[in-house]
Amino acid sequence: MELKQEMARSLLKTSSLSVRTKLLHQTGLSLYNTSHGFHEEEVKKKLEQFPGGSVDLQKEDSGIGILTLNNPSKMNAFSGVMFLQLLEKVIELENWTEGKGLIVRGAKNTFSSGSDLNAVKALGTPEDGMTLCMFMQNTLTRFMRLPLISVALVQGRALGGGAEFTTACDFRLMTPESEIRFVHKEMGIIPSWGGATRLAEIIGSRQALKVLSGALKLDSKKALDIGMVDEVLQSSGETECLEEAQEWLKQFIKGPPEVIRALKKSVASGKELCFEDALQNERDLLGTVWGGPANKEAIARRRKFDK
Repeated sequence: MELKQEMARSLLKTSSLSVRTKLLHQTGLSLYNTSHGFHEEEVKKKLEQFPGGSVDLQKEDSGIGILTLNNPSKMNAFSGVMFLQLLEKVIELENWTEGKGLIVRGAKNTFSSGSDLNAVKALGTPEDGMTLCMFMQNTLTRFMRLPLISVALVQGRALGGGAEFTTACDFRLMTPESEIRFVHKEMGIIPSWGGATRLAEIIGSRQALKVLSGALKLDSKKALDIGMVDEVLQSSGETECLEEAQEWLKQFIKGPPEVIRALKKSVASGKELCFEDALQNERDLLGTVWGGPANKEAIARRRKFDK
C-alpha cells in the first residue's frame, strides 16, 4: 500500500511538471480533440463548402516568413477555405526548421475584417459557433507556439477576428492611418479565437475590458499609448511598409536559428506554464544550445579579443 502511494505521488509530480512541459511544445498538439466533442475532419468538410481568397506563405532566405491573408474583395475576411489554409500554413511553419521570424499581413493595404459573413450566416447555430471557436483556438494556439518571432503588420483595418489574429503575434506594428477594432459586441458576440484572453495579457484586464466593451477604434496613436502595438511605421505603401517591418524584425532575429528558436520557446513556456514548469523547460532548452556550434564560436571569439 505504501509503495503504491509513493508511486502515485511520483506519477502526480511527473504529470504536473515534466509531462505538461513536454506537451507544450510538442509539434501538432491542439487544445481540443474528440474528448471535447471536437471532430476536426467534420469541421473541415463544413468549412471547405465556403471558398474564396487564400492564405499565402513566402519563406525568405533570411529566415523570415511572410504570411499574407489574401481576399481583398472582402477586406481579407476569412472564408471557410482560408480557415483551412491557415491551419495548413501553420503546419508548414511548424516544420520549417530554418525559420526565425514571421510577418503576418493582409493583401492590398488592409489587414483583415475577420470572418466572411456568408460562412458566418451558414454556421448559425450555437454548436457551429463553438466548433469554429475550437478550430480557431487550436490553430492560433499552435501559431503562438511556433518557435518563430512573429509580428502583425497592420495596414488599413484589423476588425473582429482580424483584431484577434494580431494578438496571436509576439509584436504588432501599425501604419499611421491604420486601425484595430474589436467589433464583436456590435455583432452580438464576444471574441472566440482567443482574442479576449490574449488581449488582457497584452494590455491588462482593465484596458482590455474598455477596448472590448466600448468596441473602441484604436488608431495608431491610441494603440501605441495603451501598449497594444510596439511601433508606428513611417510608411503606408504596401511595399515600403513591408520592407520597414522586415528591417524592424531583423534586429530580433540576428543569430543562428537554433538560438532564436530556443529563446522564443522559453518565453512562450513562461507565458503558459506555472513557474516551476517554465524553469524546467528553460533548463531543457538550454541543453539544446549549451556547447553547441554558436556557443563554441562565441566563446572562441571572446578569447581571441581577450588576448
